[in-house]
Amino acid sequence: QVQLVESGGGLVQPGGSLRLSCAASGSIFSITWYRQAPGKERELVAVISSGGSTNYADYAKGRFTISRDNAKNTGYLQMNSLKLEDTAVYYCNAKLYGDIWTPFIDAWGQGTLVTVSE
Repeated sequence: QVQLVESGGGLVQPGGSLRLSCAASGSIFSITWYRQAPGKERELVAVISSGGSTNYADYAKGRFTISRDNAKNTGYLQMNSLKLEDTAVYYCNAKLYGDIWTPFIDAWGQGTLVTVSE
């Protein structure tokens, strides 16, 4: 059964840092982090491709870093200089390598809450 397990969320003060983890049950092709703030639509945060290239939402550039450890089948989102408006549930979405009939499997993590507060 394909699984993504997220961890690392929590309460942090403005200016603080958190690192989110997304552990997969299989080999990862690509990872995308999304977030959804209360009352708002889900939005893309960052993506890392199979080759390691990255892209970020404008608000994440310079503050967030997406990375991956292929040996551990795990993706990360390092978040620095957190702001009040970064408060949201963060979700990881990964494309995992499948088999000849289903080359890629799309999986979602359960979400982890990040609260930035004084």
